[in-house]
Amino acid sequence: MLRQSFYRDSDEDNKSNLAEWKPRTKIGQMVKNGEITSVEQIFAYGKPIKEVEIIDMLLPDLEDKVIEIASVQRMTKNNRKQKYRATVILGDRNGHIGIGVGKDVEVKPAISTGIRNAKQNMISVVLGCGSWECNCGTRHSLPLTTKAKCGSAEITLKPAPRGVGVAASATVRTVLDLAGIKDMWTFARGRTRDKYNIALAVFNALKSLNELKNSEALKV
Repeated sequence: MLRQSFYRDSDEDNKSNLAEWKPRTKIGQMVKNGEITSVEQIFAYGKPIKEVEIIDMLLPDLEDKVIEIASVQRMTKNNRKQKYRATVILGDRNGHIGIGVGKDVEVKPAISTGIRNAKQNMISVVLGCGSWECNCGTRHSLPLTTKAKCGSAEITLKPAPRGVGVAASATVRTVLDLAGIKDMWTFARGRTRDKYNIALAVFNALKSLNELKNSEALKV
């Protein structure tokens, strides 16, 4: 069951945290000094985002949804230890998406950790109009067909013309909606009931567009 997360800091808390933020990385210092004004500049440098305050400052309008809270266990020498695993999707519905996983003995800290992890895994999604039936030139879908796999789950994303909507399961639709994709045909196979794997497969499919040599030419 998809649910809205209430464990992200409020706007007032974020402003307070950013005011007290003391960057520990060069990228963080450049962001706070105003030398970097968008996450695309960071991605162009090829540097990892190690401070969540960077995302809080550059992408203040993020929405988060918890797609799964699962109970996981591991065996130790003494006994069996149980934790909760929270899978969180973070996006601004405008070409930026992140997925994170957090584990803890309680649900609330697990979700908070998942949100922080998602901020460190943010990517920029190449939006466009790749459907031969449309060719409208707007950023409502993807510029071309892409697919990816995670575990036993495999997903294929095919651009659709305007007005079709997102033809997908609830988990896949959540990822695509938060990424800003309004029209898409999808085809999934394998163990699609595994929300964790299918969400990562969609994330990897979107991420693969950034790895193309001509990814800049695909942007509208």
